[in-house]
Amino acid sequence: MPPRLIRILQSRTMAILGLIFILTGLKWGSMLFIVRQYEDAIVTRFGKAIRTETTPGLKLKLPFFDKVNRFDKRVLAWDGPPTECPTKDKLYLIVDCFARWRISDPLLYYNRLNDERSALSRLDDILGSETRTAVATHDLVEIIRVTKGRQPLRDTELEKSGTVLPSKLPDIQLGRGEIEKQITERTRQKIADFGIELLDERFKRSKYNPAVAEKIIERMSSERHQIAARFRSEGHGEAANISGQKESEVASIISSANRDALKIEGEADAEAARIYANAYSTPDAQDLYLFLRSLDVARSAFEHDTTAVISTNSDLGRVLKSMSGPPLVPTKTPGPSQ
Repeated sequence: MPPRLIRILQSRTMAILGLIFILTGLKWGSMLFIVRQYEDAIVTRFGKAIRTETTPGLKLKLPFFDKVNRFDKRVLAWDGPPTECPTKDKLYLIVDCFARWRISDPLLYYNRLNDERSALSRLDDILGSETRTAVATHDLVEIIRVTKGRQPLRDTELEKSGTVLPSKLPDIQLGRGEIEKQITERTRQKIADFGIELLDERFKRSKYNPAVAEKIIERMSSERHQIAARFRSEGHGEAANISGQKESEVASIISSANRDALKIEGEADAEAARIYANAYSTPDAQDLYLFLRSLDVARSAFEHDTTAVISTNSDLGRVLKSMSGPPLVPTKTPGPSQ
């Protein structure tokens, strides 16, 4: 056989083998699928479920006829829209809830819901309805508070002054935790027919309707303004009381000071009179006193340019005359008026 023909036959053989290999790979690839650890798989044939694969690993199916539907078996989240609903005591709240759920029966889930979008829509309906029902059958305090027997903080000083009245929180019967458990149990019973297990449901946030919130804020502000006005009134009264006490104490202190000053002046006058009396009781003291008084008179009389006619026999003349001669020895005179 010619070499050229041999090469042509070899190339065609390799091409046929390659095509067979590719077709075999495609065949086995369409016959095999992998189930991961975090998912379940349902194999359907012409839209009808024929088996459920819940264990991880490599699985077989018919090519072109079977279809693999995968479902996550991990814990899934539901975050519902905020719902406005009234409480038993006629107060409107906007309640925002969330829940955790998972697929408990993949075959039932596939037959009833088929996909996660339908499951979330059904949870919106059921959980939203149960939440509104629970809120409507309980008072606001039951939705907000958790613990029983809670006592408010108290300021005994303000209560004694009458500024703040003693307050008492109304006790609760169930509380938010028990209401959440009730919602979970009721919803769990209703969604069990869809192959879903509800693990838990919680209130994420509860707030007033904006229109109601403004009125509540205005009422709280009005109460605080009243308390502030009462504080200011009591402060003004206390200030007036302190001012009156201050003026009374100042008047008392001034009166005592005047009394003490008058007493001291009287004692000083008495002491001065006694000293004067002692001074006049001896001749030498009288002469010295008269001499000093004469000097004071002369100093006052001749403080400015003054012309005066003075007798040499007067006390002042004797003093002036003594300044030009030997020191004058004071002699007893009848008095400063001479």
